[in-house]
Order: sequence, then structure tokens, then C-alpha cells
Amino acid sequence: MTIKTKLSLIFGVLMIIVVVSVLYTNNLARQLAQEEQERVKIWAQATEKLILASPEEDIDFYSTIIERNTTIPVYMLDSAGNVLYIRNVKKPVANPTTLNGPIDIRFTDESGRQIVQYIYYDESTVVTQLRYVPYAQFALIFIFIVLAVFALMSAQRNEQNRVWVGLSKETAHQLGTPISSLNGWQNLLESRYPDDDLIPQMRTDIDRLQTIADRFSKVGSEPELEAVPLVPVLREAMNYMRTRTSSKVAINLSVQPEDGIPVLLNKPLFEWVIENLIKNAIDAMDGVGEINFTLSEKEHTVILDVSDTGKGIERRLQRRIFQPGFTTKKRGWGLGLSLSKRIIEDYHRGKLFLKDSQVGRGSTFRIILEKTKNG
Repeated sequence: MTIKTKLSLIFGVLMIIVVVSVLYTNNLARQLAQEEQERVKIWAQATEKLILASPEEDIDFYSTIIERNTTIPVYMLDSAGNVLYIRNVKKPVANPTTLNGPIDIRFTDESGRQIVQYIYYDESTVVTQLRYVPYAQFALIFIFIVLAVFALMSAQRNEQNRVWVGLSKETAHQLGTPISSLNGWQNLLESRYPDDDLIPQMRTDIDRLQTIADRFSKVGSEPELEAVPLVPVLREAMNYMRTRTSSKVAINLSVQPEDGIPVLLNKPLFEWVIENLIKNAIDAMDGVGEINFTLSEKEHTVILDVSDTGKGIERRLQRRIFQPGFTTKKRGWGLGLSLSKRIIEDYHRGKLFLKDSQVGRGSTFRIILEKTKNG
């Protein structure tokens, strides 16, 4: 089951819980509100009976009904809107007539004048809190969803890290044996044919294989970072790729300023990133075009833009290009960009992202690195 399917399942179940909870809670709050309405009516009747009671009449029953209302806020107003009496109110409202009601109380005073008073009431604290329960549940469920997403993504990332490390270490191990054998054969050939011009080329290729093996061995381990000028490292990686690329591909570097710009780098791993970006650009251009490196700096960061004149990346695919295994090429494992992003962001604490891409016009990748403190 993919992480997307897991998240969809979790989200669906939690949404069902939220909907059921909201419906049940609202129904319960509505029932309690109706009960409180009936209680207020009884309270109003008891108040009216108490007002109309004769001196010899037993009023204990009416008084008990009135005193038992300890939760529902009530206001008694005269016909002019003046507040005559309040009960269970912590903070009176400015205009009680906006509350529930009114319930009329009518009686005749000693002079025979008809008196009308009005009772307004508000929901009790219990009903009010009950209405907010679904929102509190939704907030808690939202937090749970966020934590679940984070946990699943973290688990997936940890699993990917283990695959990366295992694959890289095994690759470095497998390369070690043939490299040792090639070193032996190269030394033997060099001793027998010291004047052969091809043997030094063989040594160059063997050293290159050793560099590749060293790169794979560093994946999963904390690499050593050194403060080095970025421009020479870039030129070295670009020159290496120029000698192994068609003359129809121009690789250019624009630097502002030309010298300096020290950053913390692991040189072999960073060169690996540059080589991957160049290879991807060459594939995107079908072996014909320009690759332009533009290097600039801000107060605390160095910005490297790598642009090509290739076919570009469709918008619907741009979010997937850094996913392991994703590729639009017929050949390849789709690991180059994913590995490059991991090297820049996990090992160099920088950023690597697709800055811009237009179909038919090319793409630009951006690398952001922090300058050294004395840079």
C-alpha cells in the first residue's frame, strides 16, 4: 500500500468520524436546548404564580422551581425594556432582547393596571460548550492527521535512506574488487611496456573508477566538509565533462565575482551533483545545445543556476522529477536528481530545486549554499 493510499484511507476514516460526531453532537445540543426552553417556560410560570400569589397562599413550591434554575441565564425586563432581574449571568449582555424569547408574564397591580413583563434567556454553559465540541474534535483530528502524515513520510524517508545506503555501500564494495584487479594489471603493463602511451589513459580511468567508488561509499555517512573556493571546483567538474561530451554541447560558466566565494563542500560529492546536472541537460538537449552555469552571491549564500536549452519539463511532471525512480528517459534508473538533491540538502545543508522550465525552451536548476563565516 502506497503512502498516498494510506493517507487517503486515514483521511477518509477521520472525516467519517468528524461527520458522525458533528451530527450526533448537534442533535444532542438541539435536544438540550429544547429541554432548557421548556424549563424556562416552567420557570416563567412559577415566577408569574409567585407574583400573583395571595398572602395566605403557600409559595414554597414556586420558590423551589425558581431556585433550582442554577444554569440557564435569564433576564426579566419591563415593557420599557429596563432590566428588572437577572439570574445565572456572569457578564450581562448589553441588549437582552437579542436572546431567546420573550416569554410574557402578565398580571394586574393593586391599582388595576395591566402589567406586562418579558423574560429572555440564553443557552446554558453546558449547551454552549457542547456546540463547540465538534470544532475541538476537528482541531484534534487535524493535528492527528498532520502527525500521521509526518510519521508516514518520516517512515518512508527512513526506508528510502536505508535503501540508498545499502545500495551505495554494496555498489562501492562490488567496485572494490575489479578496481584492485585493474590496478594490478595496470602496474604489470606499466612495468613491461613503460613507453606505451595508452597505459597512462588506463590509469586515468582506474582513478576515475576509484573516485566513483569513494562517492558511493560516502552515501549514508556524514561527509567531511572543507572550506574551498567554489569556482575552481566548478571548473574542474565542467572540464571533465567537456572532454567526454560532444563538441555540439557548449558548457559555459558566468561568475560574479570571478574569484573567491568560499563554501563548505565535500568536493567528490559536489562534483557528482554537477556531473549529474550536466548529464541530464545533455539528455534533455539530445546532445546539441548550451549548458550555462551562472554563479552569484548574496550576503550569506551562494546561488548557482544551471540552465540548458533542452526540451523542458512538462508542468504535470515537475513535482515528480526528484522522486527516486522517476525518469522520462528510456534508459536509466531515475536516481540522478534524487541523489543530487540528497547530497546538497542532507550533506551540504543547502537547497536544490527546479527554478524554471518551459517546454521547448529549456530548464533551470538552482543550487543554494551557505558561505563560510569568513566568506
